[in-house]
Amino acid sequence: MDVEALDAFLVAEVDALEAAAPPDTAFRAFFGDLRDFLSSGGKRLRPLFAWWGFRAAGGDPDASSAVLPVNAAIEFVHACALIHDDVMDASPLRRGRPTAHETFKAAHQEAGWAGDAGHFGVSAAIMLGDLALVVADSLFARSDVDAPRLAAAFEEFTRMRIEVVEGQYLDLVDGHRSTGDTTTALYVASLKTAKYTVERPLRIGACLAGAPAPVLDGLSAFGEPLGIAFQLRDDLLGAFGDAAVTGKPTGIDFREGKHTYVLALARDAANARQAGILDTLVGDPDLDADGVEAIRGVLRDSGAVAECERRIEALAAEALEALGGLGAPADAESALADLARRCVRRDH
Repeated sequence: MDVEALDAFLVAEVDALEAAAPPDTAFRAFFGDLRDFLSSGGKRLRPLFAWWGFRAAGGDPDASSAVLPVNAAIEFVHACALIHDDVMDASPLRRGRPTAHETFKAAHQEAGWAGDAGHFGVSAAIMLGDLALVVADSLFARSDVDAPRLAAAFEEFTRMRIEVVEGQYLDLVDGHRSTGDTTTALYVASLKTAKYTVERPLRIGACLAGAPAPVLDGLSAFGEPLGIAFQLRDDLLGAFGDAAVTGKPTGIDFREGKHTYVLALARDAANARQAGILDTLVGDPDLDADGVEAIRGVLRDSGAVAECERRIEALAAEALEALGGLGAPADAESALADLARRCVRRDH
C-alpha cells in the first residue's frame, strides 16, 4: 500500500468538504482541524492490515487504487474514534498536539465568543467526529470493487464499528466500577482494539479479494491474538511510556481509573500495602508525579509488568503460528509478520 497516496487522498477529501461548505469563516477551523488530525502522523496500521489482508487472500497487487477509498474510509472511522475517545477521556494531547476539543476551546477563547469555551470545544469535537464517520460511509461506497465483494467487506466494516462502540462503552462502564478483573480487561481489549485494529481490517481487505471462509477464519486466528497483544502493549506504554514519544500524558489511565489488564494483574497479586496504594491513588484525577511513580512501583513489584510482557509474547507467538498456516503469498506473509512485530515491540 502506498501510504503517501493514502495521505494525499485523505487531505483531498477534506479539501473537497471545505470547498462545498457554506461561506462562513468558522468552517476554516472546523475543516482545518480535521485535515490536521488526518495528516498528523498516525501509524496507518488499520489500512495496512486491510491492504495485506487483501493480498493474503490473493488480491491483485496492482489493484491498490480500487482499494484506496476503503482504506481511507477506515482512517476516517479511526479519526472519529480518536476524537470522541479524547472527549470521553478529557485528554489534553494526542500525538503531541492539542486534542480537537482543546483546539476548539482555544479558538472560542481567542475569538472572544459568548458562552462556555469548554462546552463549545467538546460540542464541536463531537460534531467533527460525526462528520468523519459520515465521510467514511461515502468513501466505502466509491470503491471500484465488484458489488458482492464490496457488500461482504461493508458487513465487516459495520461489525468493526459496532464492536468498537461496544468495547468503548464497556471500558467506560468498567472505569466506574469499584474493581476490575483480567477477564473483563481482555474482553474489552478484544472488542475495542483487537477486532477494530487488526482482525476486522484484515477481513475487510480479504473480502474485497473475494476470500472464502477458511481464509477469513485464518486471518481472524492471526488478528485476534495480535490485536490483544497490541492493546496490552498500549497499556504498558500508558503506564511507563515516554510522553515525548507517545504524544500522550503518562499516567493518564491511572487518573481516569481505567482497569487495564496490567492493573488487574497487579490487583490480583498485590499484598495489603500495595492494594492500599492502588485503592487510594488509581482514579484520582489530581494524581501527581509521585503518585504515578507509586502506582508504577506496585505494577513492577507485584510482578504484573513481567506477567503482562509474558502474555504479550505468548499472544504474538500464537498469532505468528496462525499466520504460518494461512498459506498466504510470500510478500503478504512477510509484511504481516513485520506488522506483528511492530505492534508488540513499539514505543508509541
